[in-house]
Amino acid sequence: MIALMRALPGIIGSWPNEWPESHTGGMDMARVLYINGGSEGHINPTVGVVQELVSRGEEVVYVCIEAFRERMEKAGASVRTFDGQAFIRAFVSGGRNHTLERINGLLLTADIVIPCVLEQIEGERFDYIVHDSMFGCGRLLAQLLKLPAIGSCTSFAQNEASFERMMEPFHTSVPADVAGPIRERFQSLAAAAEDKYGVAIGSPYEVFCNPAPLTLVYTTREFQPDGETFDETYRFVGPSVSPRFTPQSFDFPAIEGKRPIYISLGTVFNHAIDFYKLCIEAFGNTEHTVVMAIGNKVVLSDLGEVPGNFIVQPYVPQTELLPLALLFLTHGGMNSVHEGLYNGVPLVVIPQSADQPLIAERVARIGAGIRLSMPGLTAARLRVAANEVLGSPSYSEAAAAFGKTFRTAGGYRLAVDEIMAYIGRSAAK
Repeated sequence: MIALMRALPGIIGSWPNEWPESHTGGMDMARVLYINGGSEGHINPTVGVVQELVSRGEEVVYVCIEAFRERMEKAGASVRTFDGQAFIRAFVSGGRNHTLERINGLLLTADIVIPCVLEQIEGERFDYIVHDSMFGCGRLLAQLLKLPAIGSCTSFAQNEASFERMMEPFHTSVPADVAGPIRERFQSLAAAAEDKYGVAIGSPYEVFCNPAPLTLVYTTREFQPDGETFDETYRFVGPSVSPRFTPQSFDFPAIEGKRPIYISLGTVFNHAIDFYKLCIEAFGNTEHTVVMAIGNKVVLSDLGEVPGNFIVQPYVPQTELLPLALLFLTHGGMNSVHEGLYNGVPLVVIPQSADQPLIAERVARIGAGIRLSMPGLTAARLRVAANEVLGSPSYSEAAAAFGKTFRTAGGYRLAVDEIMAYIGRSAAK
């Protein structure tokens, strides 16, 4: 708290009393504070946005955990970091059984993120803030620093109505002796944050979704569930697909002239030895070339004998491989699904956690793939699903149709167009 109080006068005192000249015809460069407390799925769509902002003359200061420093510096940002392990500990300490407990966890991260950010930007001037729609206390920092704010939504968007529908089971089905203390803790944590940082927290929705006057959603309105219900403050710019700047090597000549089946459970929920063994059983020694990414938590020798038609690596350059793929077996993370469909690749989705079941349901609904459940999954079921997708042109046709809409939506370039238009409108007020 002492560090916070020491930082505040220098920070707040440095803000100009008027909108930045950079967007009213004076200076050429604006300074952007970009806040992101999330993991790969929240970081990757912003890489292209940062590159585009920098290419248009903006100076970007990006706040994230140390693991993403190199990626964002290569994109052109100046990076400030906070303690990622302390952030996770605070978030998890809120509880994991109910959404409101996770919201309490988000409030608990404020004392990790806010003082650290304020100390590192002391004396600096920023013209606007872009913040993740879920992590990083972005809405609170925007209030505290009195900056024009833009939300960055890397999954399906939620407005207040859809959030309340999501929360309805908690309000109606959770016993009062369980729900009551969780609600009381939310009220206590919100009041403490309001008192400590001088911000307003009106509802759990504000904590969970970080609503902003402009929210960039990195999908299309057609792919977004109930997309027609979102007002003009949500801009659906399409998937933000750009190079990852990650040191991944792959022997592309080994798959030249072949269209592989690609298998990956992403970067978080990939400690799945039994699943990888099922894939080997399902597709080993078949006519298919199979590329399988197993992450760094699984040792290759744990999988037993790897068939000759398999290429198995900890990671592969996914954005480069997918244009060559015939089929994508995925956990259903938003980035992976977007990148698969962007390249017109049909999917077999095996959701693991978080928002992945909802994304898998959406893929099945648009006809671009099949959803499977991990519990009870067998090699035979995997093989049948893959054969069904590969044997029916409708899946490839749906994937290709959505791929076309994704590629023409605008992505990170449209996202920056929207940012510039918003800041211009704010400056004119």
